[in-house]
Amino acid sequence: MEKKPHFVRREFLPREVPSISLALLLAAVLLLNALLYLYLNKFSSSLGRVETDSGLCPFGHFKFGAVKNCSPWLSCDAINREVRKLKCVGEGAVKKVFLSEWKEKKVVLSQLTNSELKEDFLHGLKMLKALQSKHVVRLLGYCEQQFTILTEYHPLGSLRGLNETLHIPKYKGMNTWHRRLMLAMDYVSVIRYLHSSPLGTLVMCDSNDLDKVLSQYLLTSDFHVLVNDLDALPLVNRSAGRLVKCGHRELRGEFVAPEQRWPYGEDVPFEDDLMPPYDEKTDIWKIPDVSNFFLGHVEGSDIVRLHLFDIHAACKKKDPAERPSAQEVLDTYRKVLTLLIREAAMPGTREML
Repeated sequence: MEKKPHFVRREFLPREVPSISLALLLAAVLLLNALLYLYLNKFSSSLGRVETDSGLCPFGHFKFGAVKNCSPWLSCDAINREVRKLKCVGEGAVKKVFLSEWKEKKVVLSQLTNSELKEDFLHGLKMLKALQSKHVVRLLGYCEQQFTILTEYHPLGSLRGLNETLHIPKYKGMNTWHRRLMLAMDYVSVIRYLHSSPLGTLVMCDSNDLDKVLSQYLLTSDFHVLVNDLDALPLVNRSAGRLVKCGHRELRGEFVAPEQRWPYGEDVPFEDDLMPPYDEKTDIWKIPDVSNFFLGHVEGSDIVRLHLFDIHAACKKKDPAERPSAQEVLDTYRKVLTLLIREAAMPGTREML
């Protein structure tokens, strides 16, 4: 009689354990889903400035740093009186760039260097004023008479130095496939913004090779991408039959889109007047190459490339009309990021169930 409870316990224990285990497993799955939801929400907010930016001011004003109030763009007089040059940090065909100081804050002062290119300089200023947004470097002031532009300073510099930055001990934690994919998403978001800008459909023409593309964008301290150089942004207007050409010279190489290359063969000398114009789909052609740079060679990047294979193949369609829009590319990137984060957060869950 005394052994009976012992037998009862042995009889029912095997039936209770599986149900308890299943309940615990289901609870764990629910918890993981909740954590994943919070994780993705956090990614969405950091990502992106792709969707919101509470730091924008009314047109003609700016704020940055810890300052809460918006200030008017600095005038010629204010720039001459309050901005102090520190050192030259770069020089291109159009302008020279100086690291400068304004009210104990680091800023960037750009000045025209070639008077023959003043129209390009002024076009860049016009674009910078009109396109102020979360995707574009912040304008602080300008002086048309002296061909001077003042913008916010970003110490990490252009995207050309991305890999070197990610090898600095301070930033090694950022050198992951998902952070790199988010940078690629930022880049595509800029292209999407330019293609649907307040001014119309703009083409990023300073993009004839990878190095040139990377030099046009800045890496912010919180690891986002901003477009910095807007000197070459022609407008596409299909309804008016207006297409574009990126410059007046022959473009070569696989990086530029097929429609940007001379179509009449080596036997016919290049003539700008005979070169057919094209549209914004030239930017789409270049996305896979730029994204490949962003993804680098960290653990997991090849898996990301595999998931992006189809959309990147579509970007490389020879017929521009068959390529996706920047919005479609961005939507695919977001889906891939969500899918891969979910798989990373819940490895093997499906097999366990």
